[in-house]
Amino acid sequence: MEQTLFDKYGGFATVSRIVSAFYDDVLDSPRLSPYFDGLDMRRLVDHQTKFIASLMGGPASFSNEALVRAHANLGIDSDDFDEAVKILKFTLEDFDLEEGDISRIIGEVVSRRHYIVTQS
Repeated sequence: MEQTLFDKYGGFATVSRIVSAFYDDVLDSPRLSPYFDGLDMRRLVDHQTKFIASLMGGPASFSNEALVRAHANLGIDSDDFDEAVKILKFTLEDFDLEEGDISRIIGEVVSRRHYIVTQS
């Protein structure tokens, strides 16, 4: 049985550190930071950790319907989405994930674009 990316990179402990670093950079982005004003970042990091873990083959599950519900009223456009994906890619690189593994994770995120982006 093939090892999941989740297991390969250390499970929830590593994914949580990746997600925390990702949000540090997102909150520094003038384009993205307004989306997070007044949000409980601990709760968001927990949810995003489960989401990224699920994309990496971990035990958490995250439905596409949950993505739609979480993002429906935010007015996220393609440029916002692309900015977040770029930050995620840089974050994964900072954690020394292998390039092929980064491409797989980013591909999983990008394949869900239509559940997150609500403005053309």
